[in-house]
Amino acid sequence: MEVDAGRGAGRTCCGRQRGGCQLIVEALLNRVELTGILIERKSLRFTPAAVPVTECVIRHESQQVEAGVERRVECGVQAIGLGDAARWLQAATPGTQIRVVGFFAAKSQSSKQLRLHITTIEFVEGNQNGQVLQEEG
Repeated sequence: MEVDAGRGAGRTCCGRQRGGCQLIVEALLNRVELTGILIERKSLRFTPAAVPVTECVIRHESQQVEAGVERRVECGVQAIGLGDAARWLQAATPGTQIRVVGFFAAKSQSSKQLRLHITTIEFVEGNQNGQVLQEEG
């Protein structure tokens, strides 16, 4: 497929001959759902605008199918919560199994390294019994 930059971002050309091309507007999507174990959590801090921030690492383990072959996935994901998400992360102790929803963004303007920004957190097991503690939006 060719990108049709002349007609706006997010539009692609289906590759047909000139004149028969149908433009398709694609939604920009950046949504991540991840389950794992909270293995590291830094102390609560505040931005200069007084927004609470908590940085953490979530360990994820699963079985995935790739190219028809099952593979084991094990990774540590750097994540950050701001606002209510930061406060809920502070309520979780390392070793807690959680499910998070969020989006990827660069760690900083000068870094290309990705970090998961948490918008929703759910405690999967333990005293919270799977209760959703923060809703998106």
